[in-house]
Amino acid sequence: MNFDLGDLRAFLAVADLGSFRAASEALHLSQSALSRRTDKLEQALGVKLFSRTTRRIELTTVGRGFVPRARNVLNELENALIGIQDVAERMSGTVTIACVPSAVAYFLPAVIREFHSQYPRIRIRIIDESSSVALTAVASGDADFGLTYIGTHDSDIEFHPLLEEPFVLAVCADHPLAGRREVAWRDLMAHEYISLAHGSGNRFLIDQALAQSTERPRWFCEVKHVPALVSMVEAGLGVGVVPRLAMPPVGHTALVSVPLKKPVISRTLGLIHRRNRELGTVARLLYDIIVRTRGSR
Repeated sequence: MNFDLGDLRAFLAVADLGSFRAASEALHLSQSALSRRTDKLEQALGVKLFSRTTRRIELTTVGRGFVPRARNVLNELENALIGIQDVAERMSGTVTIACVPSAVAYFLPAVIREFHSQYPRIRIRIIDESSSVALTAVASGDADFGLTYIGTHDSDIEFHPLLEEPFVLAVCADHPLAGRREVAWRDLMAHEYISLAHGSGNRFLIDQALAQSTERPRWFCEVKHVPALVSMVEAGLGVGVVPRLAMPPVGHTALVSVPLKKPVISRTLGLIHRRNRELGTVARLLYDIIVRTRGSR
């Protein structure tokens, strides 16, 4: 058959993006060159893969059936190349991960260091945004996969849990609560309280857990992201509640984490990607390193 891998990549780009214009931009090809590649593939196969009108383009029934086969061909080829000696140093491309800011410090530095040492020509783009933005980025295809704590109930998202982490009280080391073995939520009512703003996924989890409680702290300051809250606490402005991974490691001279009880609140942090959509080889490499790093810590 007279077609090549470039023709398959052109076909998949149009199939995934639903537009010749978007696919041509993604592949850095002119629309006419892209159209010639898809025409060439259709002629080689002797079938129509796309149904074209003046306003839109859609996959035919045969085209929809050919998508997973074409993707498997490319994935198998890329996987085979990984086994060739020194191929890692020659691999290139870009992988995009959407990650909630509170998990960046814990997971990503060590992972990126290892990944970059193995695959120095692959670029890594990090979308460090809220849980909702991370979920949207993965669902829309703007990110290859995500590291977050929501998406478990989304039918279009596959969720791979990594760990369960509790929320803890963040206080300065010289704060009266810093020496406590644990603190109840009602104990925070007597102290200046810094809160995450509405719209934050972490704030939603906390509000949901405290919905029936009459003993909850009143905030005097709100921030949007967890790292900002930690910075405010470190500056001595008050106390705050954050996921444990957002806190500095044990031995930090300025900040202390104190376990919270009555109630204990936690979240499940995990990896998300689009269901029924295989990760590309480059993205899978980074994904697997994150899973392996979690298992070793």
